[in-house]
Amino acid sequence: MTTKNNNDQFPKVQGGGSLILAWQVRNKHVLVVGGGEVAAGRILNVLNADAKVTVVSPSSGLNPEVRHRIANDEVTHIDRVFQPSDLETLPPSDGPPDMVLVAVDDPAASTQIWKLCKEHRIPANIADVPPECDFYFGSVHRDGPLQIMVSTNGKGPRLAASIRKWIGNQLPAGVGDAIERVGELRSKLRRIAPNPEDGPKRMRWMTRVSDAYSWDEMCGLTDEDMENLLTFYPPSKVPQLDMLKAMRGGWTPEEIDVFDGSFGFSVVA
Repeated sequence: MTTKNNNDQFPKVQGGGSLILAWQVRNKHVLVVGGGEVAAGRILNVLNADAKVTVVSPSSGLNPEVRHRIANDEVTHIDRVFQPSDLETLPPSDGPPDMVLVAVDDPAASTQIWKLCKEHRIPANIADVPPECDFYFGSVHRDGPLQIMVSTNGKGPRLAASIRKWIGNQLPAGVGDAIERVGELRSKLRRIAPNPEDGPKRMRWMTRVSDAYSWDEMCGLTDEDMENLLTFYPPSKVPQLDMLKAMRGGWTPEEIDVFDGSFGFSVVA
């Protein structure tokens, strides 16, 4: 017999949510059924994630944005209605799609495609029909590598968009650029400390670096600054920004300590 532990130190389970993930669809094959406004938004979402997209829709149902994608060879277009065989072989890969997005004004046809996707074990999203979705499209704020998604589990898309706009307005300018610089620094760090056993130290040092500098300061780091910053990794130190600026031009920390200002040398470039 077990006794329930009501210890409040552990978070309580809140059912009814969705598992929000960053789904990597780079080079995956996505089938979009439909060519209207909703389909255009879906197409842009997956193209932004570097997916390979095939659009199945009669030309008469294409809106201007989807026509633009087709004309610029950003997607593959099949000029007809959906066929069940599309879930088995589809250009350009001539194989089954990895994901299906349905955006057509035909509830019966949409449900049929959903059922077929279940039979083929292909994840699918049926626009505006939450019960027939393996996943939802939230409202996303994008700033370079930064992506923030707001989801209402399909219950209030308009409200999600309003919340997303509010969050975006609260973020400081240059956040995306700062994250880009952090990413570059991490890549450089992996090159000088590539071994798996270096992982914990890398993570601790990058955490300290991220906490040490503001968004604006991170954006302002030059390539030379980052190379100089990496010299502090072996002893697990993080210098002040003034030190990094003073090291520009080939100065070493030891030289800067000697010329500390009493001889007319300024440590702030």
